[in-house]
Amino acid sequence: MTTRTVNYSANALKTAPAIRKKLWLAAIKPPMYSVAIMPIMVGTAIAIAETRTLQAGIFAIFVFAAILILAWENLANDVFDSETGVDVNKAHSLVNLTANKSLIFWLGNLCLATGLFGIGAIAAIQRDLTVVGIILVCCVLGYIYQGPPFRLSFQGWGEILCFFAFGPLAFAAAYYSQTQAWSGTNLAASTIVGVSTSLILFCSHFHQEADDAAVGKRSPIVRLGTKRAAQLLPWLCGSIFALTALCVWLGVFPVTTLLVFASLPIALKLCKHVGTNHNKPEKVSNCKFIAVALHFWSGIFLGLGFVLPQLLGFGAVLPT
Repeated sequence: MTTRTVNYSANALKTAPAIRKKLWLAAIKPPMYSVAIMPIMVGTAIAIAETRTLQAGIFAIFVFAAILILAWENLANDVFDSETGVDVNKAHSLVNLTANKSLIFWLGNLCLATGLFGIGAIAAIQRDLTVVGIILVCCVLGYIYQGPPFRLSFQGWGEILCFFAFGPLAFAAAYYSQTQAWSGTNLAASTIVGVSTSLILFCSHFHQEADDAAVGKRSPIVRLGTKRAAQLLPWLCGSIFALTALCVWLGVFPVTTLLVFASLPIALKLCKHVGTNHNKPEKVSNCKFIAVALHFWSGIFLGLGFVLPQLLGFGAVLPT
């Protein structure tokens, strides 16, 4: 299919630099990169809590590599979306902004190669290819999400792929890079951050239900309708807090991880906003940024909850 671009942007934006700047910021998506950072941060926090050590160099390389790999996924998705027509009304698509699909495609590949080089450096330092293998699986999931011939996001599988890539797999890689071992506590925590990550993707579809349906994209919002999806949202948000409380009650998490409840007001704001505006694209379009805030702060408080006992001198609190 021939790439279609947003016609109004080419002329209007020449005389509106402020609008163009906003569209570029929306296209680059700076807040979204917390999605790459949070699994590494929380997984590393659990490793610190269990081993009382931090390999700061490994952590820094991993964060840098993860940001680049996520940049590849975002750039590649813009390219693949341009081929399906789903982004025809998306002014902040990088392909639409640049009118140069090839440039975005190869820039994305450069980000991927550089990110994988960083992961390879970790493997070389540790003389262990395990982390490389896990991250390659994450990359495969990232590709089949929107890449041809798979395009599983069109079948409504995007949120599930997102859960595994940024939940269990990313956490396993982050923890293993610090300890070269595995952790049940880390796996439990990964489900919480995995859910909050998938929520971002879930919320990003409310305002584009019509565009998705027009090109045959069966996202959860298209399948459920915006009203039923909005009714499901409190249950999804609530699972973040319910799972944390359950893990504390079972003794898997330290009680300090209940700090995650400090992000509850953001969850309530998200549910109220979507519940009121689910069928108003111009008003609900910002809900994904509220979901990003929920993901960020719930992850920060969860990670802090794991290291806080040591910071306060409580000693070891987690089984290894």
